[in-house]
Amino acid sequence: MKQIVYTASPESQQIHVWQLDTSGELTLRQVVDVAGQVQPLVISPDRRFLYAGVRPEFRVIAWHISPEDGTLSDAGHAALPGSPTHISTDHTGRFLFCGSYNGGCVSVTPLNDGLPGEVVEVIEGLEGCHSANISPDNKTLWVPALKQDRICLFTLEDSGKLTPQKPAEVTTVEGAGPRHMVFHPGGQFAYCVNELNGTVNVWALSDPHNQIACVQTIDMMPSDFTGTRWAADLHITPDGRHLYACDRTSSLLTIFTVSEDGSVLALEGFQPTETQPRGFNIDNSGKYLIAAGQKSHHIAVYEIKGEQGLLEEKGRYATGQGPMWVVVNSL
Repeated sequence: MKQIVYTASPESQQIHVWQLDTSGELTLRQVVDVAGQVQPLVISPDRRFLYAGVRPEFRVIAWHISPEDGTLSDAGHAALPGSPTHISTDHTGRFLFCGSYNGGCVSVTPLNDGLPGEVVEVIEGLEGCHSANISPDNKTLWVPALKQDRICLFTLEDSGKLTPQKPAEVTTVEGAGPRHMVFHPGGQFAYCVNELNGTVNVWALSDPHNQIACVQTIDMMPSDFTGTRWAADLHITPDGRHLYACDRTSSLLTIFTVSEDGSVLALEGFQPTETQPRGFNIDNSGKYLIAAGQKSHHIAVYEIKGEQGLLEEKGRYATGQGPMWVVVNSL
């Protein structure tokens, strides 16, 4: 399996294309100059396209991914209704979702043979909208509104329209600031990192009464940490055994193990990493974690080791300025 890592650096307006070998070493294959500040990235479910959200001219850009070496070539672009903070797709590759923090909205863009078209849905009134996350069954879009301490729930219709569910939202504790989410591969639990209070919530997607419930809240910071909490991102290994989150103030990666069914997290430790880690990701084999330092202008590769999922640094690499997004593709 040949793996390709893409990193987005908005300050230098670049995407770096790296090949990840089986020993964890990165080799730079391409640098793509982007007309604008490139930030969120996502790969299409069929692995044929890379999408990026760009500002200050709000749009999504698509690139063809070469099946031979993962390099990028222009494919198309489309306008977005707000500054793109986070982008994702549904599992079939029919729709692209964009969460806009400054715009307080989530939008839906149809993908026609992988290419973005005109927006078909915009939901406003989501203050601090920080991500859009489709459920494992491809039916429910979870949309955290950080400034409102709520996660809004929408049914994705076949047309791309979003219909509020009943209940239309779940809420966190006041001041938590829900931000990014991932789902357990078993399909029954979701995890949300809270930016402002530095915790992770475990959400049961349905209880015996078919209701969504928060079944655990766990602190992601060291017990002696006294600074301002500023959590950013989280990811789970493909086998669902380990979950990781990052905090920008402390420049730490937090390591959790996950119970077999996905319902319980256990804190295992902390890994110092690149300065101000805004984003990171895990490769598709579940063996390596790649973290980006927004203030160090480097990325670092860690090997995931043992039952605890502890991290061992394998190397670090200079990249563009202000790197803040990492995605990994398998060719």
